[in-house]
Amino acid sequence: HHAILALLQQKRHMTVSGLIETFSISPATARRDINKLNETGQLRKVRNGAEAVSREKSPWSPLNSQQSANHDEKIRIARAAAALIQPGESAVINCGSTAFLLGKEVCGQDVQVITNYFPLASYLIEHQHERVLVIGGQYHRDQSIMLGAQDELSGIYTGDWMFTSGKGLTEDGLYKIDMLTAMAEQKMLANVGKLVALVDSSKIGQRGGVLFSKAEQMDYIITGKNADPKVLDALRAKGCEIILV
Repeated sequence: HHAILALLQQKRHMTVSGLIETFSISPATARRDINKLNETGQLRKVRNGAEAVSREKSPWSPLNSQQSANHDEKIRIARAAAALIQPGESAVINCGSTAFLLGKEVCGQDVQVITNYFPLASYLIEHQHERVLVIGGQYHRDQSIMLGAQDELSGIYTGDWMFTSGKGLTEDGLYKIDMLTAMAEQKMLANVGKLVALVDSSKIGQRGGVLFSKAEQMDYIITGKNADPKVLDALRAKGCEIILV
């Protein structure tokens, strides 16, 4: 069946006689295979053959298909982060599922959102959020972000807050797995008022990738109540304010 489906994806349509000739099977076997695959929705049975099924892709979202682990905790983190922002303030919101949830929380409020995260920018514009500043540049599909000439742009965008997340957080600081996004965000660190790490509890104590920000640079860390208390105590000792949700 896999061979039939693979060939059908290439040709888009095949006749019964074509299947018989290609796979050296009997007419009865060819029709039986078509019927079985039609019943399971893997192809569409047509007169004297079959055609490929065009599978519609659902609109992409950071929250599609339960890809966002610890979803409930991330919602609580996003709400706690939104509560930090006062009316009239500006917030740099970087990429990721928790960042997207934070953007949804502040949508419609008197908050200027600065972002290069295309899904978030699109959501805010679609929902008529009045103050959206989209950082321009070339679109990078894998990260869903836009990156420009950072040496030129780093001094242009400033915010009262920067909210970011990463692969892991230890007493040393916040780690990011993607070098491209880490470098882009680091350029803005000098121009924001307060840095807030949004990290679900499963990432506390984990490290990997590049060290994005040392612990001493972070003003707030928002995480879940199941986070490793020893790591949190070490971070508090370095001046980080911990908010548990």
